[in-house]
Amino acid sequence: MSENLIRIDKEILEELDEFIDGKRINNRSDAANFLLSRALSSSRVTMALILAGGKGTRMRPFTYEIPKPLIPVHDKPLVQHIIELLRRYQIKNITMSIGYMGDRIRSRFGNGSNLGVKIEYIHEAKELGTAGSLNLLKEKPKRSFFMFNGDILANIDLHEMIHFHRKNKGLATIALVSVDEPARFGVARLEGDKILEFIEKPEPHNEPSNLINAGVYLLEPKVIDYVPEGHAMMETDVFPELAKEGELYGYRFNGQWFDTGTLDAYEQAIKEWRDIE
Repeated sequence: MSENLIRIDKEILEELDEFIDGKRINNRSDAANFLLSRALSSSRVTMALILAGGKGTRMRPFTYEIPKPLIPVHDKPLVQHIIELLRRYQIKNITMSIGYMGDRIRSRFGNGSNLGVKIEYIHEAKELGTAGSLNLLKEKPKRSFFMFNGDILANIDLHEMIHFHRKNKGLATIALVSVDEPARFGVARLEGDKILEFIEKPEPHNEPSNLINAGVYLLEPKVIDYVPEGHAMMETDVFPELAKEGELYGYRFNGQWFDTGTLDAYEQAIKEWRDIE
């Protein structure tokens, strides 16, 4: 029995104590598991899919002439901020699902080497929704992978999200962000960290929470089996089924987040977004 014990210096134990927050991390064992998970997470999750094929109709007239992922935020294409977040967490194998003006996106980023990542592309001949492009992947992922809506700006601790996902052992984890006016969005109803359902645009002051889908997902490969052929939506075709089976969890984060889906939101992002370093 004693040969299985690990001796830890007192100074390290004191540093572990600094991570105990009484929420996700309740004791030294939790803290040690959390830090080990962070250290190993880059080898566990190495791939991400970015959805960049939509027409961006709410951003017209800009998107008549430029695909939405290339609209600039602080002199960088919108989707580049997502790529830089992934690179920061050593997730360098990126597949981009393109459609509308996809040739311009491909021309801008190429194979990703200029950004220190590897980018491959899948092409939606017709719009497939937020889930349908999963069926176009050349190979089904063998491990957990991230999926990003291509029109969001988010600064999330991806290692912490991986730790949360592993701890809960669900098939899918959705990043949830707190907003002041949740009635404008799909609002999560939770039991602990488990998502029971999303309620679309509930009556003001009757929302089950102030947490909404942030457009960042951590998925197990098995989730692809839930995606019907053709046009399909994560929000209506996949997540409700996972929720029924108790396989859907919500990771709450407090970092920066902007939905750039409208002109007003885009203006706010330009003013307030702080670039990822």
